[in-house]
Amino acid sequence: MKIRFGYVSHAISLWEASPARTLTFTRYEQMPSEERLEKLKAVTTQNLQNTLRMLHYNIAHEIQLYRLSSSIVPLATHPEVLWDFVSPFKEKWLEIGELIRKHNLRVSFHPNQFTLFTSPREEVTMNAVKDMEYHYRMFEAMGAEKKSVTNIHIGGAYGDKFTTIERFHENLKMLPSHIKEQMTLENDDKTYNTDETLLACQQENIPLVFDYHHHMANLGTRPLEELLPEIFQTWEKTSMKPKIHISSPKSEKAFRSHADYVDPEFIRPLLDLLKFFNRDIDFMIEAKAKDKAALKLTEEISSIRGVKRIGGAEIEWK
Repeated sequence: MKIRFGYVSHAISLWEASPARTLTFTRYEQMPSEERLEKLKAVTTQNLQNTLRMLHYNIAHEIQLYRLSSSIVPLATHPEVLWDFVSPFKEKWLEIGELIRKHNLRVSFHPNQFTLFTSPREEVTMNAVKDMEYHYRMFEAMGAEKKSVTNIHIGGAYGDKFTTIERFHENLKMLPSHIKEQMTLENDDKTYNTDETLLACQQENIPLVFDYHHHMANLGTRPLEELLPEIFQTWEKTSMKPKIHISSPKSEKAFRSHADYVDPEFIRPLLDLLKFFNRDIDFMIEAKAKDKAALKLTEEISSIRGVKRIGGAEIEWK
């Protein structure tokens, strides 16, 4: 069994490297009209350059998993802005895509909690479609849309899970098929547990990104040893390994909050199950220390008897 480790968005080991610098709409409105586009381009240029810095850092440290920032392009989906963020940066997008392909990096996006298909309000669904289209356009500009995913949660329950899940399936029909083809769903820590999310994935033929921390905070009725094989099956239509999100609680009181690093003891039951099933897996680390947490966990797990570190952020467990 091989496990690769990755992190989210921003390598904190790098100086001033945020790929998510912003421009608020309020600030945008206050600017002279002739300066607005230039400011959008300037912020995007910096975010793209920092994304490249992150990718080079990952390559140097043999980190093959990376979640791209959803905020690379400021105001990309704002109805009063809606600008062409591809053409002015065509070469930079392609440079990012070339690095991804050349070094066989696995990249993804994870839009915010407002990108959901459960709302009874049509405008919320249409905004979710626009946001998914925005993420797809970025992948497309990189030439990475065929081997990447955009991951979302099901959303709220609105007081009636049964009716809401039905509405989720209905609203999802609004999403263009080529975008749905590269989306994944993730179980959450309060509303839709692993059992419920898995059912939605099976009905829609969508891979499930399993979040172990969320699972422990929001248990369903089925044991994990029963769920995992079915979760793995949702990935069979893709050429990708199943992906699991890893983090550990900040404290018993703040159980749902992410700690700076991942406690190996917290995830040990999951590791033992994965070893039993002998499946190659990708771990996306969602700890606050980001790249440092991914590299530290790689080192800690490689100290387990029978585990060998075979890369900067990859282990093999025989």
